Amino acid sequence: MNMTGSELAALIAAIAFAILAIALIYLIFKIAGVVSDLNNTVDEVNNSLNVITKDADHLLIEIEGLLNKTNITLDDVNGKLGLTTPLFKAVGDLGESVSKLNESTVRLTEKVAGTAGKK
Repeated sequence: MNMTGSELAALIAAIAFAILAIALIYLIFKIAGVVSDLNNTVDEVNNSLNVITKDADHLLIEIEGLLNKTNITLDDVNGKLGLTTPLFKAVGDLGESVSKLNESTVRLTEKVAGTAGKK
């Protein structure tokens, strides 16, 4: 069986085309596997984001409640501190009165001591 040059070229072209087709089929299957894995990963990410979003919503509600309680407590503390202001003013006034009494006592003592020394 003798093949002519054109038959041999056609046979080589057919073999090359078959190899190319097999390589393309293999590549397509690999790409399909990667796309499938990518789809699974995207689904997992979406599920995780849904869970995280729900948890964050619950956490934000808890934080809001805590902040409201903190504001109420701070308002209460500020009100009570406002009630102590007159007490501190009275203590300050008492301190000034005691200081003036001490000064008066020192002056009186100096006068009495000066008068006793002159006799």
